Amino acid sequence: MTATHHQTDRRDFLANTAATAAAAATSLALPQFFTPGSADAAEDAKPVIPIVDTHQHLWDLKKLTLPWLKNEGVQSINRDFLMKDYLESTKGLGVSKTVYMEVNVQHSHQEREAEWVIGMCKDKSNPMKAAVIGGYPHDRGFKKYIRQYEDSNYVKGVRTVLHDPDRPTGLCLEKRFVKNVKLLGKMGMSFDLCMRPEELADGAKLVEKCPKTRFVVDHCGNMPVGSTDKSLRKKWMDGMKALASHENVVCKISGIVVTAPEGWKPADLAPNMLFCIDTFGEDRAYFAGDWPVCRLRATIAQWVGALKTIVKDRPLTAQKKLFAGNAEKFYGI
Repeated sequence: MTATHHQTDRRDFLANTAATAAAAATSLALPQFFTPGSADAAEDAKPVIPIVDTHQHLWDLKKLTLPWLKNEGVQSINRDFLMKDYLESTKGLGVSKTVYMEVNVQHSHQEREAEWVIGMCKDKSNPMKAAVIGGYPHDRGFKKYIRQYEDSNYVKGVRTVLHDPDRPTGLCLEKRFVKNVKLLGKMGMSFDLCMRPEELADGAKLVEKCPKTRFVVDHCGNMPVGSTDKSLRKKWMDGMKALASHENVVCKISGIVVTAPEGWKPADLAPNMLFCIDTFGEDRAYFAGDWPVCRLRATIAQWVGALKTIVKDRPLTAQKKLFAGNAEKFYGI
């Protein structure tokens, strides 16, 4: 099945469902303690677990062009989302540090985006400590581009959104792509795997070819929560197991809330989340907010609350690793 029409593509899902998301986000069938600022929320947070948000999206449309924001279905987030907005949305959640995640800007704006976020990382008045910037390892100019940030204390890695329609199956295994991902490892940078769930096996092959590069699987491998496709689920599970078999791969627990049905509950998210946490182990999985994209289905407070509920029976030491410790270690922040 081609990239252009795969029904489970994450961005396709956003386009198909976000038209009703605004209403859904305000009518989620969640326990009361998910309400931001409620007394129950404060009570549920005890003992307080600090949060490192490893997937903080921000964009200023006066500075950057994000072509995908023009797609049908994402109009509700087709506006500026700045640091002040993030701080307001996460108030009371205990977010102590963040890692910026690139926002798939148009190619010519990648350097502009990188310089913008490096500036924020240097600003001690906000929690941003590091960044994963955009980059195309399949591009002839990638080596020159990424070398600019080799000595940066803030640029920790690179991401290419591999499930976009113009990025075909197998792109990550092309010779130039592999060579440049190996270069990232030599520079001490990681590479984020954000790809279609049925192509995770390609991600595992890339990892095998680049043993000295660290990898991050974004959004639990992008398996939609509501999918009943057993074949797809098996490919996803097999792919995640293959990736987890390599010690240089970690998994972000994020992103899947946007694929949940209207009126979702934590129990709807739990199977995918717990499978990933158990497959990678408590030392190689960590929280990621995916704000403001998560707003298509939930506030970040609702998402944090849901994950806390899902892992509430896990040892406190494991929860602390999930929400902060593993990320601090991985990014050196």
